[in-house]
Formats: sequence, C-alpha cells, structure tokens
Amino acid sequence: MSLHPFTEFSRSNRQLIYLLTGGHLLWSGAVLCLWQLGRLLNSAHPIWSVFATALQLYLATQLLVLVLRYQPEERSRGFYLFWGALLIAAIWLLNQAPTYPLLTAINSGALLLIATFIGSTLARYVRRLWELIPICLAMSLADFASWSYGPTATFSAQIKHHYLTPGSPPPLIDMFLIKLALPGQQNLLPVFGISDWIMVVFFASVAHRYGIKANLAGTDQAPTVGRYLPLAGAALFGAILLAQLTGAFIPALPIIAMIVLPWYFLATKTTAQ
Repeated sequence: MSLHPFTEFSRSNRQLIYLLTGGHLLWSGAVLCLWQLGRLLNSAHPIWSVFATALQLYLATQLLVLVLRYQPEERSRGFYLFWGALLIAAIWLLNQAPTYPLLTAINSGALLLIATFIGSTLARYVRRLWELIPICLAMSLADFASWSYGPTATFSAQIKHHYLTPGSPPPLIDMFLIKLALPGQQNLLPVFGISDWIMVVFFASVAHRYGIKANLAGTDQAPTVGRYLPLAGAALFGAILLAQLTGAFIPALPIIAMIVLPWYFLATKTTAQ
C-alpha cells in the first residue's frame, strides 16, 4: 500500500511543519539551558520556580503562532489513524531511552508538538461556537471524576512515589507528562500533561478561527512571535501556579474551561454589538 495519501501536504503546510519541528527542538534546548542555570542556584525560592514555569510556557505559546497559519486540508479517517498510531509509537520509543536531561527535554518538546497537532486538528471540527459548552462540560466532569476517585488519583500517587524514590520504575502515565526545568532540581520535573496542552491549542485555534479577542499580549488578527499569549495558555499557568502554591494536585482542564468559556462568549457578544 502506498503511503503517499498519508504523507502528502501542501507546500506551505509542509514548511510550517518543518518550522514547528525545529521550533520545538529549540524549545527543548531552552529548557535544558534553564535546567543547567537552575542547578547553579543555591536555593530554590518559589518565585524562581514561578518565573521559570512562566518563561517556558510563554516560549511554548509562541510556537502556536505557526499553527494558526496552517491551512486545513481534507483528510480521510485512515490519515488520522495512520498518524495517531505513528505518534503513539514515537512517544513510546522516546520513553524507552535512558533518562537523561537532554533526552527528557527532547521528549517534552515532542509531546508538545504532538499535542499541538492534535489540538489544532480537533478545533477544525467545531462548527458552531456553542459546541464548546458540551465539550467543556464533559471535559471538566471527566477530569473531576478522575481526580476524585478515578485513575488520575492513582496516577498522581504513582508519579509522586516515582520522583521521590530514586531508582523506582516510572509509571506508564509518566510518558504523557511534560517536564520542565525548575530551579534547584537535579532533574526535569512533570508540570502538566499532554491533554492540558491539547486543550490550550484547541481553544487558541478556535479563538483564531472565530475572531475572538483572546490574545493577552497583542492583536488577534495577525499574532506574531513575541506578542502572543493565548488566554488558554495563561489559564494553564494559573492552574499550575495554584497547584504549586497549595502543594496539591489540581486538575488543570476544568480551570482552563471555567476561564476560557465565559471569556469567549462575552467577547463574541461584545464584537457583535
């Protein structure tokens, strides 16, 4: 069977894919540099952790400017099945390598890249803005249920045990967590999951598609690198900051939904008037 239908992209989209891949490799390099710099600090003051997290998230959101320029192409179900299987295999293979900061940073960059493709693809299927309501409701209820008495509670305990117990094998869920550099830490640490970034990209893509003013750092018509901060990205940072301040596991998806959903509908009504 020929793979041509699964690997064919328009010239402009192919260039964007190359730029996105290169950009996420640069992001991984920046994370590694921050990790090296953080090791030089004698004390890991909370303010430095907040600053480092904000900086790494901000750098990641700048790459979304490229995603917003992607031109949709008609695809078959087989196309998504092919790339879905390929990306899952790539995640698994990356996690089979020895745990070194360089490889961990590259793996986190790859997870962000995969989440970016998934989130932007899902946004294409939002035909009407009101469809965000059931999406956010289902997403929040599922995350709360999983956090309260479902698998998320078990996963968080497993992750905590793994990172507090040297030499313990990583749980399966660890391969889907994005690790960032935090000052004073010997290794990159998990800060949020791939599903959180999928929704950040999803909401950013929906806002761009419907002309919703959701860029906190500039105009929305033609966002540029350095002047782009999507509301969903800021909401994710707020959820991470809340978790760091309380020392408790806080599900990010409901917080993102509670902030983004009313903002989008209020912005839509304001624009209509």
